[in-house]
Amino acid sequence: MGPLEIVLIIVVIALVFGAKKLPELGKGLGQGIKEFKRETNADKEPVTDVPSRPLDAVTPVTPVTPVSDPVSDRR
Repeated sequence: MGPLEIVLIIVVIALVFGAKKLPELGKGLGQGIKEFKRETNADKEPVTDVPSRPLDAVTPVTPVTPVSDPVSDRR
C-alpha cells in the first residue's frame, strides 16, 4: 500500500463516520489493541497454579488378557 491509498482510506473513513466520531473510534481502537497485546503477553507467562501430584498417586493400569474367539476356535 502506498501513501495515496492510505490517504484515500482515511478520507473515506472520515466521510463515513464524520469528524465528531473519529476521536471515539480512535480511542476504541487503541483500547482494543492494548487489550489484545495484554492478553497475548499473558499467554507467555508460566502457569503456576497447576496442582502437582506425586508419581505414586497415579493408579497403575492392569493389563487386559485377550479372550479367545469361540467362532475361530472351531476350526
